[in-house]
Amino acid sequence: MKPASINIKNRRASFDYEFIDTYTAGIVLTGTEIKSIRLGKASLTDTYCYFVAGELWVKNMNVSEYFYGSYNNHAARRERKLLLNRKELRKLQASEKVPGQTIVPIRLFISEKGLAKLVIALARGKRQFDKRQSMKERDDRREMDRMMKK
Repeated sequence: MKPASINIKNRRASFDYEFIDTYTAGIVLTGTEIKSIRLGKASLTDTYCYFVAGELWVKNMNVSEYFYGSYNNHAARRERKLLLNRKELRKLQASEKVPGQTIVPIRLFISEKGLAKLVIALARGKRQFDKRQSMKERDDRREMDRMMKK
């Protein structure tokens, strides 16, 4: 059985941040959470990652309640633990302490094995003129694609 192609993106992150390095992390989920993610009922808006006692956690990730969950349902915006190997965790924790750098989730997907994975990035915030430059490049690319199709 092939898992459904779930690909939930955080579009705002690429506009607000410049990505330095990316990692793919597993997520600790309950049964109703994974069922809800497989239905595509998740959102990464306003989501961020932080460290507590050497463990990486994701906050504000919205996974809607599962319709058939009854009393076993989960809280929609609970904090979820991310799973990375120790070397990656140490590297992220050291680089997060640099002023202006943060860890943001970029994409949530289901792997070939049927496991939920979260792509996170070590990012630096863009300034206002960087955002305008990104918008100009995107518009130019769109205009070029339009010309090529004609």
